[in-house]
Amino acid sequence: MTAKQFLAALSAVACEEKSAFLPGFFQAVPGGYGEGDRFLGCVVPDQRQVARQFRDLSRDELVKLFASPWHECRLTGMFILVGQYERAAKPKNPHRDFECSEIVEFYLANLDAVNNWDIVDTTAPKILGAWLVENLDERSVLDRPAASDVLWERRVAVLATFSLIKNDEFEEIIALAERLMSDGHDLMNKAIGWMLRKMGKRDQSRLEKFLKKHAKTMPRTMLRYSIEKLSIEDRTKWMERSLEGEG
Repeated sequence: MTAKQFLAALSAVACEEKSAFLPGFFQAVPGGYGEGDRFLGCVVPDQRQVARQFRDLSRDELVKLFASPWHECRLTGMFILVGQYERAAKPKNPHRDFECSEIVEFYLANLDAVNNWDIVDTTAPKILGAWLVENLDERSVLDRPAASDVLWERRVAVLATFSLIKNDEFEEIIALAERLMSDGHDLMNKAIGWMLRKMGKRDQSRLEKFLKKHAKTMPRTMLRYSIEKLSIEDRTKWMERSLEGEG
């Protein structure tokens, strides 16, 4: 299997109408967060089907996909990598720890290809986050992407905590939320608020403790996203607390 064969399979399911629509959807327009990205016009179900066909694509060939100017090549290549990680992580795999660590290292070395929210959100929890659940001593690996000047790398750090949150581990998202409170980018405010909301679904008291400390100063978008699933009364209370911070 080669990257050339992969591109032919992906091109076969491309749609001209989608190709015209997707640049606007992913803000690949001048001044947008995805400026300059290019789209073949493939929908995600078709991309996942192609990923299954090329599930055993080698790392050397995956690197070629990650370097592609086509968004769908990078995204589908990452679907393949997610699948490879999930197979490596199966309990019966005798080389589990080594293979999983190798895939995570490969993922982190190719973060340049993880350059829009959809690629981040479908890979960070399932590769980096899943690995961190099993590797408590490696949590500091989040520091480098969190400190990056690249928006998408900072989002990788935040979205990786999704797997930890589902494992009732909240220290990392709380630390990152406080660290990136003044990030300023709307996509980061939304991502952090989303993860805080997920934390609140698992443990509302932890979310409320965070809000008591930060509701007056955290970005309004982050606050709205974090309280979205609370009762109307609680949402009103925290929004009013936010307004107090503006007074």
